[in-house]
Formats: sequence, C-alpha cells, structure tokens
Amino acid sequence: MSFWREMSKGEQATFRACFGGWALDGMDFQLYSFVIPTLIAGWHLTKAQAGTLQTTTLLASAVGGWLAGVIADRIGRVRTLQITILWFALFTGLCGLAQSYGQLLAARGLMGLGFGGEWAAGAVLMGEVISARHRGKAVGAVQSGWALGWGAAAILFTVTFSLLDEQTAWRVLFLAGLLPSLLVLYIRRNVEEPAVFRAAQQSGDRGRFWEIFAPDIALTTALAALLATGAQGGYYAITTWLPTYLKTVRGLSVLNTGGYLGVVIAGSFCGYLVSAWLSDELGRKKNFYLFSLCSMVTVLVYTLAPISDRAMLLLGFPLGFFASGIFSGMGAFFTELFPTRIRGSGQGFSYNFGRGLGALFPTVIGFLSATMPLGRAIGIFAASAYALLFVAAVLLPETRGRELAAVA
Repeated sequence: MSFWREMSKGEQATFRACFGGWALDGMDFQLYSFVIPTLIAGWHLTKAQAGTLQTTTLLASAVGGWLAGVIADRIGRVRTLQITILWFALFTGLCGLAQSYGQLLAARGLMGLGFGGEWAAGAVLMGEVISARHRGKAVGAVQSGWALGWGAAAILFTVTFSLLDEQTAWRVLFLAGLLPSLLVLYIRRNVEEPAVFRAAQQSGDRGRFWEIFAPDIALTTALAALLATGAQGGYYAITTWLPTYLKTVRGLSVLNTGGYLGVVIAGSFCGYLVSAWLSDELGRKKNFYLFSLCSMVTVLVYTLAPISDRAMLLLGFPLGFFASGIFSGMGAFFTELFPTRIRGSGQGFSYNFGRGLGALFPTVIGFLSATMPLGRAIGIFAASAYALLFVAAVLLPETRGRELAAVA
C-alpha cells in the first residue's frame, strides 16, 4: 500500500469513492446468487429460468457499461459514477418488491444498466488519477472492494435467512441494496475530475465512440474484449451457481453454505491485493498468465474431483483467490491501452462486451444441468473461459509503466 502515502488528499478521496462504489456494486449484484434456491422453491422456477435472471442482469450491464463509457467521455467520470450508483441501488431495492418472475426480471435488467456503468466510470476515474508506477496496485486495490461487497452480501444472507422465513428474507435482502445510494453524497463533496481528462477537454481533443473500431485501434479493442470475456465468463460461471451447488449438490445448510462461501470470499480479497501488486511487479501479461492457468486448474478440481467437504472448504480459498485476482490487472491494463479521448468508450465497451458474452454462461449452465451434473457444467465452462483469457493476454501488448499523456 505504499502508493497510499504518495497520494494527495484528493486522490485518496477518489480511491475511497471508487473502492466504496465497487464494494457496494458487488454487494448488490451478489445478493441474487444467495436467493436462487429460495426463488426456485417458492416460485417454482426451473434452473434455466433462475440462470436467465442473472444472464439478463449481465446482458443489461454490458449495455450499461458501453453507455456509461461513452457518457464518461462526454460529461465526465465523476458525474457518470454518481448516476450509475444511484441507478443500481434504486433497482436493486425494487427487486425486493417484485410480485412475479416477470417483474423481477425487469427490475434485475434495469439494475444491470447501473451495475455495468459503475465499473466503466470508476475504473477510468481511478486509472487516470494514479501515477503509472503505482497504477496496477491502486486500481487493483479498488477491485478488492468487490470481495468486501460479496462478504457483506454473505453476512446479510446468513443473518436474514437465520432470523426470518425464506420468503420474507429474500425481499429484505434486496431492499438492503438501497444503501449504496448514500455514497453519492460523499462523491459530490470530495471527488474531482482527473487532470488528464480536464486537459483533454480543454484542448478540444474529444473522440467519438466509433473510433475504438478504427483500423489502428480495432485489434486492441477486440483482444481486450476477448480477455474480458474470459475473466467474466469464468467468474460468473462459478459465483452465480456456487451457493446452489453447495446447498443442493453438497447438501450444506444455510450456515454451512455461508461458512464455505466465507472462505472463498477471503481468498477473493487476498487474490485482489496480491494480483494488484504482481501486476506492477511482474507486468500485466505475466500476471494474467499466472492467474488464468491457476484458476483453470482450481475450478476443475473443485467441481469435478471426488473430494471431501473438508477438502472443498480448504480449496475454496485458492478458488476465490485466482478467479477474483484476475480482475485486479484489468482496470489498469485497459486504461493504458486506450487514449484519453476514447478511454471511457474503449474500457466500457471492452470490459462490458466480455460481460455480455460471459452473461450467457449462467443460463447455459442452467440448461446443461438438466442433462449433466451441475458441478461438471460449471467446471467445463469456467475452464474454457480461462483458456480464452490466456490466449488474449498472449496477443495483447505489455503496458506496465505507460504514461497516459503519451497514449495517442
């Protein structure tokens, strides 16, 4: 955390805002994974329908991320961040009031627009604020907020489902998703636009969204999108169905499911921080090589090998460590790949195109689980996603140490 001491008060405020935004984003998104078994039982949903709810959220988040990236290049990173936080908090709360599958599907889809947009605005904002020497560590540390948000969702799940009946508890869980809206008050008072963005605006260097498909940048855009597809597809294949897998396949209780997920989440938090450090120490590409290969091996053992519940508990730490750690290098890497005038558009499109394709994984796994064991479906799709990420990382350039003012 040496970068923290070298940051100004304004930069530290930006870090807190982006960290908090991503943590609360993660909390609101992950709430759904905990209520899947309850919705299946209470509303008599199929696993395919349950997977479609998550896929719809992710597909909408892909659109939201693209739009937020474009808007961030127009009206600024900070204002876009505020809008997206308010949006996803409002519609998460409305999920708790849904009276039918269709209403919940609509609320989850609209929530996804803000969920996807928050990363696009926050990642660009943080990437532009921090110096090249510490960009990987700082942006990666922001990513670790997702693990804390996931942990908060797990705690809320354990408490509410222990104290309330299931059909009331899942609604209370979603209503708690309104809390992130309070973060906007802090952002409005303490966070300013990055200097590099202000300079580009003052110079009149304003890009157009379609420039990310221009001949000189199109290959970078495509490869960055494939890298994001691998990371998102693997992650959502695991995390969407993991609580259901532990409860229905492994037969764990609510408290035991929360305990197993606690180990995964602890590993996730450590993975974010270690990967953030390695991204600056090893370089962006080598870090992706390491975490993609280790993620592939770990998820295959976790879901396909005949291991005991105790071994599964211990293996949860590296599962969370590697699957989440991959994301730490992405924000800094994508920031360095695109010029300032189209950075929001480039990052927003690439990351969220990956999210859009990765969004198909939960639904496909839900369909396949009707003809094969749920664990096998999770393992096959997650491992395939990490193989795709590895290939994309090989083909992209190394950007460690790149100054943003020199990216033209």
